[in-house]
Amino acid sequence: MSLVEPVALQGQLDVEAAAAASHGEARGPSAEELFLDRLRAGEAAAFDRLVTERTPDVYALLCRLTDDPEEARDLTQETFLQAFRSVAHFRGEADLRTWLYRIAVNQARNRWRWWRRRRRDSTVSLDAPAASNGDERPLAARLRDARAPDPEQRALASERERALLAALGKLAQPYREAVVLRDVEGLSYEEVAAALEINVGTVKSRLSRGRLELRRRLEGIF
Repeated sequence: MSLVEPVALQGQLDVEAAAAASHGEARGPSAEELFLDRLRAGEAAAFDRLVTERTPDVYALLCRLTDDPEEARDLTQETFLQAFRSVAHFRGEADLRTWLYRIAVNQARNRWRWWRRRRRDSTVSLDAPAASNGDERPLAARLRDARAPDPEQRALASERERALLAALGKLAQPYREAVVLRDVEGLSYEEVAAALEINVGTVKSRLSRGRLELRRRLEGIF
């Protein structure tokens, strides 16, 4: 085989790879992109679907960030109202869930400011219903196993969970938000950063501080 043949072969492979890449780029938009286009166009059926599919997760998040299920329901409605108003400007830098979580967190923050202005206590409890998908809660999943055959084990797990939720409720708001989104909701560092509108380094810093404080408060329990 001459030296030219391998070069020619590699050139042919490069051409085929480029053609394959070009073919991939030519594929149509994904289902989520098409759905987002419908939302941006103001299609009522698309927004109804968004509300139906995402309400359980948004409500569960807000329950963990407030101490009142009624308030969480109100904030969930405000979240979707704000989403409806702003979806035309959503450029898709994050996925829809992360975008909705960002709106929900901002709604909760606004409510906290409202209470502070009126000198009301703003205690936070994370004792809330599970998200509809269940798999989005890695921390809670480690605490409670409903399938455990031993009632004593279930009782111990419930006691530990109550202690954890109480400790989470005493964290400063920035640390609580980061811990809930990352360790309870299961978002990636990048998704937490997008939801809180901060950089990944700040997310990791807040998580480190929050987890350290949790370990201090839970010493001897876990």
